[in-house]
Amino acid sequence: MFIGKVKITLKSSVLDPQGSTVKKVLHDMGEDLVKDVRIGKYIEVKIDSENEAKAKEDLDRLCQKLLVNQVIETYSTEIVKG
Repeated sequence: MFIGKVKITLKSSVLDPQGSTVKKVLHDMGEDLVKDVRIGKYIEVKIDSENEAKAKEDLDRLCQKLLVNQVIETYSTEIVKG
């Protein structure tokens, strides 16, 4: 058993209204050191694969099929033994 960890963020060319709102609120709170905020997603998936290489391959397939909108998002993955 493996745990696949997926970090998903919007591509830099895509506007992030949620991140902009958080940045504005932080500035309103006096936190002017914040220059930018990008909001993303984090997903964990338990995968019953034969080995770590296969788990990585399986997780990438899941990301491409459903978990990530590759038109507007990028992602990185990590596999850990569960």
